[in-house]
Amino acid sequence: MRGGDGILGARNSIRSTEATILRIRTQFLRRRERWLVVLGIILHAVYMLSIFDIYFKTPIVHGMEPVNPRFSAPAKRLVLLVADGLRADKFFEPDSDGNYRAPFLRSVIKERGRWGVSHARPPTESRPGHVAIIAGFYEDPSAVTKGWKANPVEFDSVFKRSQHTFAFGSPDIIPIFCGEMKHSTWNSYPHEYEDFATDASFLDEWSLDQFASLLNRSNEDAKLKQLLQQENVVVFLHLLGCDSNGHAHRPYSPVYLNNVKVVDNIAERVYNLVQNYFKDNLTAYVFTADHGMSDKGSHGDGHPSNTDTPLVAWGAGVRQPVPVSENHHHDDTLRFIDDHVHDMPTPSEWGLDGLERQDVNQADIAPLMSTLLGLPCPVNSVGNLPLGYVNLGEVEEVEAVLANSKQILNQFLRKSQLKQSSSLHFKPFKPLADYTLVLDQIEHLLSIKDYEAAKKLSENLRCLALEGLHYFQTYDWFMLMTVISLGYLGWMIYLLVHVLQSYTALPGKFFRKDRSVYLRTNSWKVYFSGFLLMGSMSIILLVEHSPPLYHAYFAMTIFLWVQICCEYQFLKALWRNMLEKEISYFARFLASFIISVFILEILVKSFMKRTIYTWIFLLVGVLATIYLLYSIPWDSGIPFFVWLACWFLSIFTLMPAQIPDNTKLVISSGFMIVVIGAAARYLDMHAGESKYWFSLTHELRKPKFNILFLFQVLLVLSSSVMVSLSTARRTEKQELPVLHQVINWSIAGLSMVLPLFSATGILSRLTSIFLGFAPAFLLLSIGYEAVFYGALALALMAWILFENAYLHISRMRDSSSSIEAMEDNLVSASEDRFLQLSDMRIPLAFMVFFNIAFFGTGNFASIASFEISSVYRFITIFSPFLMAALLIFKLLIPFVLVICTFTAITRLIRVPLLGCYFLVIICSDVMTIHFFFLVQNTGSWMEIGNSISHFGIMSAQVVFVLLLFALTSIYTKDIQTRSSKLLSSKQM
Repeated sequence: MRGGDGILGARNSIRSTEATILRIRTQFLRRRERWLVVLGIILHAVYMLSIFDIYFKTPIVHGMEPVNPRFSAPAKRLVLLVADGLRADKFFEPDSDGNYRAPFLRSVIKERGRWGVSHARPPTESRPGHVAIIAGFYEDPSAVTKGWKANPVEFDSVFKRSQHTFAFGSPDIIPIFCGEMKHSTWNSYPHEYEDFATDASFLDEWSLDQFASLLNRSNEDAKLKQLLQQENVVVFLHLLGCDSNGHAHRPYSPVYLNNVKVVDNIAERVYNLVQNYFKDNLTAYVFTADHGMSDKGSHGDGHPSNTDTPLVAWGAGVRQPVPVSENHHHDDTLRFIDDHVHDMPTPSEWGLDGLERQDVNQADIAPLMSTLLGLPCPVNSVGNLPLGYVNLGEVEEVEAVLANSKQILNQFLRKSQLKQSSSLHFKPFKPLADYTLVLDQIEHLLSIKDYEAAKKLSENLRCLALEGLHYFQTYDWFMLMTVISLGYLGWMIYLLVHVLQSYTALPGKFFRKDRSVYLRTNSWKVYFSGFLLMGSMSIILLVEHSPPLYHAYFAMTIFLWVQICCEYQFLKALWRNMLEKEISYFARFLASFIISVFILEILVKSFMKRTIYTWIFLLVGVLATIYLLYSIPWDSGIPFFVWLACWFLSIFTLMPAQIPDNTKLVISSGFMIVVIGAAARYLDMHAGESKYWFSLTHELRKPKFNILFLFQVLLVLSSSVMVSLSTARRTEKQELPVLHQVINWSIAGLSMVLPLFSATGILSRLTSIFLGFAPAFLLLSIGYEAVFYGALALALMAWILFENAYLHISRMRDSSSSIEAMEDNLVSASEDRFLQLSDMRIPLAFMVFFNIAFFGTGNFASIASFEISSVYRFITIFSPFLMAALLIFKLLIPFVLVICTFTAITRLIRVPLLGCYFLVIICSDVMTIHFFFLVQNTGSWMEIGNSISHFGIMSAQVVFVLLLFALTSIYTKDIQTRSSKLLSSKQM
């Protein structure tokens, strides 16, 4: 007996020791969760900033010497006319009567000048276009983070190289290029002149009048006359009329098309003024546009209507018109900056088929103007001199190309020098390792008068220099992207290890096999190695003068992988456990992984194309219904309801993102919400005895809950009435009475408090939450989004019913012994069971519903979702902060429904909520990494901005979802489910 007692006592002691160790381990893991949340917030904030070190780093470098051309200037002065917003097709094509809109410039094209299409690069906005024309490079990407009203980084330009620049035009453009230039004379009209309600062509006349007045004043002002008569003078007239009229009236309107004639007339008058004033035929003229205009009256993207702009050059140093010959063609393997191929066919309606067309990239205009004036090219220019426009001798032509090539080469050499001076292991751009030999070879070819070979070699050198510039612009990309990607990967692995240790049955299983699994005897070695590695990297980064954030990127990544290495014993035990599994388990695991990644990749695509959700819910409706039909009786109605709810929700992502006003639809939605609530209430009261509803209902039946439900219904109906009354007042242009506003605020505020007093059953509490937020949502709705609220609620209910049915099917499939085991298989000190592989469906379904809340009625990150008129029922006097708060609150309401449903489901199937939250964060970070590689630094402002916002939204989910959990816990903390054991006893 003693021996038996001793053995039993030993066993009890072992179990007690095991329980104690596991309890201490569990407490440690719980404490670690707080730091995990803090770490996740810091990590995502730091890594979110990395895109500005990778994608939005200024290409501008300083310290290069200008390359003076070794030929005489063909022109003494240059006149630059920029017709803001002028489309190439509207400029060249005839009007409805067959008359061309620009008769003067057409005569120039046919008689004394050269022409073509200047291809702009997105973003096709005014500032980037003028930077390309005047400075020769494409908009500094860092400007997207700093606005573009002022220069983020100072840069060189044709104006700065000139002896003096005279400029007149828009206050948004002229000060950017002339504001801080001492050798300039400029003026701009007040912002108030830019009135979209008027014909803006008078702005172009204003610029011309300023120039004409300048010439007249010079006859009495000797100093001004001297400035005008000197060499290397630039006259710049910015003509804003076409842009303003295009925005206000569209580019096919008579107002815009007439403005094209006005611009042509101004070009003729400027030409006559200059010719009559100087009388020396030493003036070169360049007429172009910064960007075009879409048919909708907008610009910014890469559509040809925005990128194709006219270019006409004539005067001193410009070639005469050349008839088209069969031998003339560009290298058709090259492409323009807007991705158009060379030798684009000229439309027959332009009437210019017989004249040679010379298309250019917009940045090529800067070296063209510099060459005509005999000036050095702007030192940051990346433009290629278009030889087809200049009238130079054979030697001068080669010298011009060589000067252009040397200027770009100097940029390359400066970037190479800066990078080499700060790099311990410098990797040079190999194709230009022997650039001095190339330059010597060019000089030798010039000395032996082999000009054609010298020109080709110079052009090849220029191409290599441009490739070298791109190489150094992206020099750190691979290193930074690798570090950030490893950081995200380490974070996800570390988070997954924590979930496995805290919320699965693996720790106890491993401990029983090997007690050393939790021993961290060698962790000090791992920390010491990590400290040495971080110290070494910090020293390297300091020596290389890397930005401070580089240290943060490396520190975060190294810290995460050190933490992972500290879990070596657990990971080793996990690997051994995996090897012991059968092949069928590996197949299930692999299938779960592939399906999860596939779903997340589809969600990534949905950010660009929201109609994907239509196909998702159509497919889910069919698959879920088929599964339920094979598993539960069809007469329960659940399979049909799931199919109907999914298909109903699928409609909304086919609707326009810009919600049209439809007050009748909003009012009707109020009645639909009441019907949904009444149906849920009926089921809560009468369907509780059914095994498919038992866990969702509440066994308490108190009269106060009936009164609460009726009061909530009354508030929903009242909000529908107030929608009608408030909208009618606004439609009649009448001021909304204060009493209406007070009632609306009262209904919305009171209705959101009532769910706190509802019954604690899943169905009753969620129904109350649904009805509680409905009045506020209705009062903030203007169209179909009110119907979406009801449709989303039905789909979320279908999710709950599916999970409840799946739970019941799983129990029926298992034996009674395994049911008991499942009931006992609980997380320590909690009623939640351990997570299983099949539970991965919960965070994946949450991600789908969370994203449909983003895109169901538009785009959470898009201005289209912020319709200001939706707040007019609460406030009519402009108050930006209050209005913004109301708009954001409206957008958050669908998320509240999703989070509350998610919490209820975790209670229903008895899985830990925080464990599921961590799985959601892992899923969102898979998408975050994808968006990290999709960030754009070229394209329209919209494309660049959307790529940044998509990455930012996913990065912020670690905080956003956590805050929503905290807010909704007020409503969900006391949700209860009836135990399955009660159902079994009732059935017995």
